[in-house]
Amino acid sequence: MPPSQQELARVKQSFEDLRPHHEPTSYDFYEELFARAPELRQLFRDDLKGQGMRFMNTLGLVLDDMTNPNGTTVDYAELGHLHTTLGVRQAHFEPMEDALMASLGKKLGNEFTADLEEAWRNAFRAFSKKLIEAGDIPA
Repeated sequence: MPPSQQELARVKQSFEDLRPHHEPTSYDFYEELFARAPELRQLFRDDLKGQGMRFMNTLGLVLDDMTNPNGTTVDYAELGHLHTTLGVRQAHFEPMEDALMASLGKKLGNEFTADLEEAWRNAFRAFSKKLIEAGDIPA
């Protein structure tokens, strides 16, 4: 189910609340991802600091895009094709989603309620679907 505008507003606010912690959150994300799917480690450079900040910046742009009813500002086809050239497949989005939820939970603590997690999951799934379809990411 696509996220409601209310869910998106909550997700965006929690992302903004994390802004001072984007770097450690991105490290947590990759640690969680590689713990869940160690085979994905080979798709990333050794230096995850820059990669992590690109991930957080892209996440912010996507959230801006999802909350902007006046049009798309993210080129999902280009972003999807880039991920495809790196070796990303549709099946990789599930461990990515779970890793993101775990890293958000670590940083947001008690603020990461079941409702907020559901909102994040809905937003992540909507973004992933758009990216997979527009970028023709293979199964």
